[in-house]
Amino acid sequence: MYDIVIIGAGPGGYVAAIKAAHMRAKVALIEKDKVGGVCLNAGCIPTKSFIKSAEIYQHALSADNFGIKIPKEAISFDWQQILNRKNQIVKRLTQGVKTLIEKNKIDLYIGEAKVNSPQSITVNNQEIKTKNIILATGATPAIPPIPGLKEALNSGFVLTSKELLDIPDVPKSLVIVGGGVIGIEFATIFSTFGSKVTIIEREENILLNVDDEVRTAFLRILKKAKIDVLTKANVTKFTTNEVFYNYQDQEQAITADKVLLAVGMKPNTAGLEQLGLEIKNGIVTNEHLETNIKGIYAIGDCNGKMMLAHVASAEGIIAVENIFGKNSKIDYNKVPSGIYSFPEIAMVGLTEQEAKQQNLDYTASKFPLAANGKALVEGETDGFVKIITDNKLGEILGVHILAPHATDLISEGVLAMELEATVQEIANTIHPHPTLSETIMEAAFKALKHPIHTL
Repeated sequence: MYDIVIIGAGPGGYVAAIKAAHMRAKVALIEKDKVGGVCLNAGCIPTKSFIKSAEIYQHALSADNFGIKIPKEAISFDWQQILNRKNQIVKRLTQGVKTLIEKNKIDLYIGEAKVNSPQSITVNNQEIKTKNIILATGATPAIPPIPGLKEALNSGFVLTSKELLDIPDVPKSLVIVGGGVIGIEFATIFSTFGSKVTIIEREENILLNVDDEVRTAFLRILKKAKIDVLTKANVTKFTTNEVFYNYQDQEQAITADKVLLAVGMKPNTAGLEQLGLEIKNGIVTNEHLETNIKGIYAIGDCNGKMMLAHVASAEGIIAVENIFGKNSKIDYNKVPSGIYSFPEIAMVGLTEQEAKQQNLDYTASKFPLAANGKALVEGETDGFVKIITDNKLGEILGVHILAPHATDLISEGVLAMELEATVQEIANTIHPHPTLSETIMEAAFKALKHPIHTL
């Protein structure tokens, strides 16, 4: 009899298993595919490997700006080597996770789990008993019912993000259906390597959860990179080499070498219906991550709250703590998110449009990268830091960064919000010079109406 059985060994599942082992629980972890889940094998890590290769290639092309003379015709890339590097990184990390599982004495079952009851699971024709279950089954790319899509997927003309990560050659032209995070990251990668990229988004904007000012500035950057963005464009049909869509009240078509389907992720809930779980956009849980069935918890993408690897890991720890009688919760308003583009986008808390909608008394202060010494040195002056501040107490309501290394810089904003720090305290914090982190301090000074390095 196990104390906890966890189904799914992604960043939610394996972290939950390690946490449970630390609490001296007898733990089993079941994974039907590969340890590490989508994030490690076909998401966060592989795409960031591509992004790094694209960044170095981009720097090489602009070396002349830094006084480094490299003939443009001598600069090239080896796509197969880029793929191999990505695969080596994934292999190393998955092996590391397997080692952690083994050293923490967690029983790992490779096979598909069938949940018979809250206390019984079958895997590889073997029944295992447990006191608690944590569902960490993840999500898969959503496939909308568009005419011709099934055939286009079968032919290899349309790919999901998983297949695109192993594409043998860089396509000359790539159409991306969906202007969310996945679509933008792949647009960045393939446009850098020479693909003509077109993004088709049915909503009125790309990146709907991003602050309006950040999005507007980022759209200018995409235009400069010659990435075409079509919004309010609804895809109606696929053939073996064309995408048909309605745009400005007219049906139009675009030919491409490949199409990326990136219209979102669907929680994996198949096979769980017989348990009587409440399922809406995902498996419904309370603030303790317990489902409507006592002893069954759901974490990560399968609960549909926030489909981010770091959220899954945090939820895994919290679910285990609650199984052991603690009263742990997540404040989803203080969860950071990032987009790995050129430059990066990172955010936490409220956007300015959300602050307006809630009729809050706030100040939005912005400091441009163009006024930062380190940004000038690095030749990266597109972007800014924006802080949303409560006018009564000076607390931080949101931080939004469009800058190189934004995903690293955002943690200062997250910590400030977690500690309920004020904008005055951020301004009082001495930041090292010259660094990009100074932009956060400068934005704080501006919120106090005492800007130092800007008017």
